[in-house]
Amino acid sequence: MPPVFPGADVEDPGSRARGDATGRPRILVIRRDNIGDLVCTTPLLRALRAQLPGSFVVALLNRYNEPVLARHPDLDALVSYQKAKHREPGETVAGLYWQRLRTVIALRRQRFDWLLLPGGAQASVLRTARLVAPRRLLIRGDEDAVAGTHEVEQVCHLLPRMGLDFATPAPMVACDPQVRETLEADIAGRLGFVPRTLIGVHLSARKPSQRWSADRFAALIRQLHAPAGTAFVLLWAPGAESDRLHPGDDGKAAQVIERLRDAPIVPVATHRLEHLIAALALCDRIVCADGGAMHLAAALGKPIVCLFGDSDPSRWRPWGVPHELLQPASRDVADIMVEDVVQAHRRLCARLPANPVK
Repeated sequence: MPPVFPGADVEDPGSRARGDATGRPRILVIRRDNIGDLVCTTPLLRALRAQLPGSFVVALLNRYNEPVLARHPDLDALVSYQKAKHREPGETVAGLYWQRLRTVIALRRQRFDWLLLPGGAQASVLRTARLVAPRRLLIRGDEDAVAGTHEVEQVCHLLPRMGLDFATPAPMVACDPQVRETLEADIAGRLGFVPRTLIGVHLSARKPSQRWSADRFAALIRQLHAPAGTAFVLLWAPGAESDRLHPGDDGKAAQVIERLRDAPIVPVATHRLEHLIAALALCDRIVCADGGAMHLAAALGKPIVCLFGDSDPSRWRPWGVPHELLQPASRDVADIMVEDVVQAHRRLCARLPANPVK
């Protein structure tokens, strides 16, 4: 089915004639990259809503990432498409492309005043943009680097190019309340108590230079387990490491669990993205490598100890939350020692309020 746009008929007829970003413009934001890239675009959505409260804002993204923007208060509509390589049983490549064409036609009929490409000028995104045929197309480019080195700063530099004020709000992701409630009850049931402090430890990382060993994760949890009432949620991308399309960390998780049989730890393999978001939302603090989970945690307002390998902290560090960032000179997470992370966690805790609100 083509997308439905609730409230799309509510429009200021004069905004199109004025040809600027005042009034009630219709805005389409396309971001079809990875999770972290999409999370770093949510400050742009928040700024658009704050400065143009009557605007009609739509986001187009791939279906896998849809939970990142589901329930986002600054969107009027969310449109997604399925990548052919991620097709599910019963879906055909021809069927997916037919559905994508119908989506583009439905978007074109919305007659958007602005189409924003905060991820830049990738060829496939440009083709979609031209088919949608907005009145104005705004593409992030080299000129946006003047705003700063961080992804959020450069994404939000599209605002002054629309005639708006430059702003870089904190990122924001909303979790499914039912998924969160179910998971919270499951964690308490498996622990046998309601933890006073819940620390999330995320094992998985896409880049080899961001991966820490099972032995070190287990040793870290052992050392962080001193305060009474502290428990851990062990998170990872499920699947076999040898899976070419969707490599996972079931093997690493099993090794960590085996080493921590007597520790208050609940393993949660996040088969769906909304489960990862809900698990992170329940935690008081997060330990993870640079990647999608780190940016989701930041968008949920969680303090983070983050391990950086071969990636640029000036561009990809957590935005808008307290964090301790560790990156060795080798730019390989394997060279970060357990004691380094323990000390970083202590520094982070010293900066936090005594009774944080989850």
